Amino acid sequence: MSVVATQENIDLYGSPDIAWSGVLDLLEAGRAKRYWLATVNADGRPHLAGIGARWVDGKLYFKSGARTRKSRNLERDGHCVISAELPDFDLTFTGEAVRVTDEVTVRRIAEIYADSGWPARAKGSQLEADYSAPTAGPPPWDVWIMAPESAIGLGAGGAMRWHFA
Repeated sequence: MSVVATQENIDLYGSPDIAWSGVLDLLEAGRAKRYWLATVNADGRPHLAGIGARWVDGKLYFKSGARTRKSRNLERDGHCVISAELPDFDLTFTGEAVRVTDEVTVRRIAEIYADSGWPARAKGSQLEADYSAPTAGPPPWDVWIMAPESAIGLGAGGAMRWHFA
């Protein structure tokens, strides 16, 4: 679980703090509607793609085909941003993503995906399924993990920044 080291209310209008525990409850309940991944191309231009991420034990897991731009970008430079659309506010995480090679972890993530409606299966250190989002590229898919370093939450109820230990 990501442990909050520091938090800062960055709201300009005097809104109260947003408790990380409430955000965590939404993430753990799978309430994020959409996730987006921002990486950097070799020429320095940004790249943004929708991803099917899952929050598990304080980290974000997602899948991507080896030939996709996002995977090639992450192989070169794992620094990235992942944003999540939660009820009533948006959340943006910064951190570094690395490819997961541990087969036990890949099996666990495949089960989590399958339990949420996408029939993923582990095949060694990669995922396979009968279908996926077009942005994932063709199977097999690598599993990636990002342990957030910080997050910003913005919504009508306020704005907060959290740093994690």
